[in-house]
Amino acid sequence: MKPITLRNLPPELSKSVRREAERKRISMNKAVISLLEGKTAAKEKKTGRKARHPDLDALAGSWSKKEAVEFDKALAAQRQVDPELWK
Repeated sequence: MKPITLRNLPPELSKSVRREAERKRISMNKAVISLLEGKTAAKEKKTGRKARHPDLDALAGSWSKKEAVEFDKALAAQRQVDPELWK
């Protein structure tokens, strides 16, 4: 694939890309590609499915197994049904 050079990138845009790269712990190059894919049909073509909620895609699969277990434990009490309330 042919490389692309970006010139005169506005400082705020550069900061945004850098924050995205740091947040995802990826390179600046991968962050730019990810951001571009998120705004184009390239991601749909790559994955074979249309993103229904692109604002939440970054969250999908982002928890470790340990974090998911801790979350479930924290909500366990809220998931209990009180039979007295349903009489």
